[in-house]
Amino acid sequence: MPDPTIVILGLEVPDAGPVFLTALAVHVAAGLAGVSTGALAAFSPKRPGRHPLVGRIYLGAIVVVFATATVMALIRWEHNAHLFALAVLACAAAMFGWRIRRRRSRRWLVWHGAAMALSYITLLTGFYVDNGRQLPVWDRLPHLAYWLLPLAIGIPLTWRALARNGAFKRTATGRSV
Repeated sequence: MPDPTIVILGLEVPDAGPVFLTALAVHVAAGLAGVSTGALAAFSPKRPGRHPLVGRIYLGAIVVVFATATVMALIRWEHNAHLFALAVLACAAAMFGWRIRRRRSRRWLVWHGAAMALSYITLLTGFYVDNGRQLPVWDRLPHLAYWLLPLAIGIPLTWRALARNGAFKRTATGRSV
């Protein structure tokens, strides 16, 4: 017997009780905050001011996404285990990116940028894997595309952004920064 669902704003949502629905509402709000602040951080100049501010907001949003994904996975493990794994990866990558930025070790810019981009790509992947079949255009794609398209688009964009921001510059001695 299929799980009962309800329709909210045109999307089918599992009817798994009030705790699940509350966690889902917070999860969606945090996910939207993460998507918007992640994009804003990515396109902001990499200097004090906007970039670190929206980056911290992004990190907070990702932590909330992880926490709410944990609650929802505990309630519906058989349906949400893969989404929980994506939430773990997104949060771990964001925390690593934040930590490496604070430590400023050798080649920190490459590691920070790559980790934050991986977090963002994983956030989008989770959204498409869970909702792609209900979205216009995406509903025509095979399920595997929901997993691979964010990576296929995100990796080249990340490489380009890192190169444009000097992540691969070499010093006068020929060593990478």
